[in-house]
Amino acid sequence: MSEQSLKRNLGLGLLVFYGVGIMVGAGIYVLIGVAAGAAGIYAPLAFALAGLLALPTAMSYAELSARIPTSAGEAAYLLRAFKSPVLSQAVGLLTVVTGTIAAAVVLQGGVGYLRVLVPLDVQVLIIVMGGILTAIAILGVVESLIVAALFTVTEVAGLLIVSFVGLTGPVALDWTALAPIAEHGGLSGLAFAGILGFFAFIGFEDIVNMAEETKRPEWTLPRAIYWSLGITTVLYILVTLAAVRTVDSGALGESRQPLALVYETATQNSAAFLVIIAVAAATNGVLAQIILAARVLFGLGENAAWLSVFTHAHPRFRTPILATVLAGVAVILCALYLPLVSLAEWTSILLLAIFASMNLALIALKRQEPEAPYRVPALVPWVGFLASGAAMITSLVWI
Repeated sequence: MSEQSLKRNLGLGLLVFYGVGIMVGAGIYVLIGVAAGAAGIYAPLAFALAGLLALPTAMSYAELSARIPTSAGEAAYLLRAFKSPVLSQAVGLLTVVTGTIAAAVVLQGGVGYLRVLVPLDVQVLIIVMGGILTAIAILGVVESLIVAALFTVTEVAGLLIVSFVGLTGPVALDWTALAPIAEHGGLSGLAFAGILGFFAFIGFEDIVNMAEETKRPEWTLPRAIYWSLGITTVLYILVTLAAVRTVDSGALGESRQPLALVYETATQNSAAFLVIIAVAAATNGVLAQIILAARVLFGLGENAAWLSVFTHAHPRFRTPILATVLAGVAVILCALYLPLVSLAEWTSILLLAIFASMNLALIALKRQEPEAPYRVPALVPWVGFLASGAAMITSLVWI
């Protein structure tokens, strides 16, 4: 095995845990309240629509990952489709930047929750938490994804607990009244909640960057994407249904901790345990993004001489050592010093632009190379392009 090669030892199970863990992040604990405020008791339908909105782009990623199973992901797809190294490297580096900023935002949020349990200085906790997660990412991809899987189980367990108590507890007045959709924001409120819910599904695209450490990637990656998206959609619908059944939509919309409100309303007990789950969700998100950024840098180095330093894998752990260290340090520094709130908004928009470009890349590749190990209908990338564009325009209007 060469110094540059990564070790192929990932199967479908760990990749699904990885994908679900990225999507079921700390954001859903807030987004449900905002969606309920916009669509009322029809918020579960909004999340179902959001899942359908994400599906075409996920299908495009599934075919692209089967066609070009490489850790460079988006950069490699664009290079093959449009033969432009400059465009490919620019989007690859943009993916690294967006992942780094996203991880820094989540790290800040996770430390905010962690301070409830460990009353240390914020900067100290950022450095310690970021350093530990970087070390885990270096030790091995299987080890990293096992840790991520444990955090994912914790996150999912929290959502299932809230779902259970919400679906079996007292019923809110809004739910009993079952007013028509016109009285709950109308179609515009449902559409707004659906677009908003789309952001809760972002993360499936990160799976493709694990290609060079995956067994039979042409078979495994598309299935991991579909399983992750399907499981996450069911979880979101369940927990949103529990939320609007238990608490009136107005109260949910005004709450900064809507799921805690649901649990406390349904059980009349404290929801302090959700703090631990929020820390787990944040930790999982940071670890996943460090892994992502390192794999993209590794893949870029295989096609760009000026980035080739990142193609060296650790001789024992078989992980991209320099890329992982750089990603971890960048996340810590961003969490310490950058104005992340405003940057996070633009990061989401840039990610949607990347989604749109991936759908265009698949449209081009289908024309250039009709045969592929796995194919989706020709209409799919067109629908994905329009859906991503609509979400991006909506986001620009919000900003």
